[in-house]
Amino acid sequence: MVENQIQAHPERFRVLTGDRPTGPLHLGHLFGTLQNRVRLQDMGVDLFVIIADYQVLTDRDVADRLTETVEGLVLDYLAVGIDPERATVFTHSAVPALNQLMLPFLSLVTVSELGRNPTVKDEIAHSRQDAVSGLMFTYPVHQAADILFCKGNLVPVGRDQLPHIEITRSIARRFNERYGPVFPEPDALLSAAPVLLGTDGTKMSKSRHNAISISATADDTARLLRSARTDADCHITYDPVARPEVSSLVLLAALCLGVTPEQVASSVGAGGAAALKRTVTAAVNEFLAPMRARRADYAADLSHVRKILQVGNERANAIADATLSEVRTAMGTTY
Repeated sequence: MVENQIQAHPERFRVLTGDRPTGPLHLGHLFGTLQNRVRLQDMGVDLFVIIADYQVLTDRDVADRLTETVEGLVLDYLAVGIDPERATVFTHSAVPALNQLMLPFLSLVTVSELGRNPTVKDEIAHSRQDAVSGLMFTYPVHQAADILFCKGNLVPVGRDQLPHIEITRSIARRFNERYGPVFPEPDALLSAAPVLLGTDGTKMSKSRHNAISISATADDTARLLRSARTDADCHITYDPVARPEVSSLVLLAALCLGVTPEQVASSVGAGGAAALKRTVTAAVNEFLAPMRARRADYAADLSHVRKILQVGNERANAIADATLSEVRTAMGTTY
């Protein structure tokens, strides 16, 4: 089991993970991925966090306010405990050799393989663009370059992202068979992250404006939670199938309080939706308070944030240049 191997030898693993800078990170990110990144970092795993600024363009024509959003992501990372002394935080656009890997990698996959990728299909279905861009269609190959440039051998994902990992494994295997051994075939570290719904009862998402961001104020959090969708049953229970909206709020409170959802539901009981929302609001604001305080401290000196990116980009570039040199040697293109 991969988790057991990590516990025994964390130094053997290099993890690649990251986010698109399309808006502030929210509670879904916190409980879904960010806490796990901090856990892996603290165990001694070599953690790479990519801010995928080029990938913003997969489903929109331009990248608005990109610098502000990128810096905001770094602030969120620092707030939750990602340590730039132990993790490498960098951006797509600052690492040319990473992106150059897409060219040989594209020769290792077929159009039909990309076309039947279920994750790409879903992303295309929710795209903001009238037509599918080549960047959207080849997104799994770009993601393979993200993972393999640093020879990442472990990628934390949800089950919906497994097809991307399979394409990455195929690209690594095909390159090694065709040109010689250069890349590892990365394993997926499946996430057991809880699924939190947005305040409108649909998937929590930056683009749907239904999420509570890490950087939100306590008052904004209270306002958003007051508007959260519930149901007509005044007695609060935890039943994710029959009562998804109510259960998501119960789960959120439980995650923040460190108790079970059943305990939260029992404590609210006949208090109804209003009492549940008060409970959730208090729990969320208390849980996020120290993170928000750290974020505010770092935000007071954005030069520190820019230095983190500069150092991370320099390390990523050095690794990417070395990998690309290996690729050129293997392919016989060192003229």
